[in-house]
Amino acid sequence: MAVSGNLATFRLPPLPTIGDIIKLFNLRAERQLSQNFLLDLRLTDKIVRKAGKLRDAYVLEVGPGPGGITRSILNADITKLLVVEKDTRFIPGLKMLEEAAPGKIQIVHGDILTYKVEKAFPKSLRKNWENDPPDVHIIGNLPFSVSTHLIIKWLENVASRDGPFTYGRTQMTLTFQKEVAERLSASTGSRQRSRLSIMAQYLCNVQNCFTIPGRAFVPKPKVDVGVVHFTPLINPQIEQPFKLVEKVVQSVFQFRRKYCHRGVAILFPEAERLQRTEEMLMRADVDPTLRPYELSIPQFKSLCDVYRGLCEENSALFPYNFREELRQKKMMKRSRKYIDEEDEEEEEEEEEEEENI
Repeated sequence: MAVSGNLATFRLPPLPTIGDIIKLFNLRAERQLSQNFLLDLRLTDKIVRKAGKLRDAYVLEVGPGPGGITRSILNADITKLLVVEKDTRFIPGLKMLEEAAPGKIQIVHGDILTYKVEKAFPKSLRKNWENDPPDVHIIGNLPFSVSTHLIIKWLENVASRDGPFTYGRTQMTLTFQKEVAERLSASTGSRQRSRLSIMAQYLCNVQNCFTIPGRAFVPKPKVDVGVVHFTPLINPQIEQPFKLVEKVVQSVFQFRRKYCHRGVAILFPEAERLQRTEEMLMRADVDPTLRPYELSIPQFKSLCDVYRGLCEENSALFPYNFREELRQKKMMKRSRKYIDEEDEEEEEEEEEEEENI
């Protein structure tokens, strides 16, 4: 097997190709699970190179499937590779790799969303957050169906420095739909700028490394795929609780084509919405006529800082949910309509009784 670039000295023995593994175990990508196999080992090598220096590192691979990226990681001369695979169909093929690289690979049949990564590797690998990133990496060709949910979960782990980031500023190299990859790395003013852009970039250095054409996958997805590398920042650009930042950012981007004051407004109950919105934007020194995608991370920082202050002044503010208020208003309208209809029916019945008398 040809290995491109400068991947290090360890080499797997001759093995069946990924295509042969798929045929041997009768593997089929499940579209409902957004599974797509990457068969070109030159591309899997390229993904692994973007992860950085892996020699003697400990690596967590998410959803290895038939094991294409797995082979490239093993050939990078890592110390230990932990693969977490939810689909039992792929386990036999992965066990072939386990036998070919004794002591190098550990297979976990489980769900990455619930797996306790903080217990996976030796405690001796842990580094202070202010130091260089630890010799721990996360790599994965993520199914489209879970990629956004998973990266938000890990970003929350970055903010709280737990989960995979118990070891320090663990680096991640992951695949996403091209559009999602572009959103994650989009700069201020870009039309791709979104909630994901802010949530990722206030916590990490985000690099959109390269794009893999859809035709490289089996089956071919309708979209191309982007490879994104994340390195957690020593100091987050917004120093507020993750859930508070998420609420502010999500609200602002609720109306991404409108002026930003529209999104800021839904942070507040209707009765005080106009006054509070004007106050928050003024105190944060943010132009209310900017579009959400035109706001910089320092501007989002100002909004979050001011909102935190307002929440401390009024403990009922943070739990407020404008959708719940809308739901309550709709229920009240329906209730009033029902009462009005009942009153009309009673009046009609009274009129009929009077006529009969």
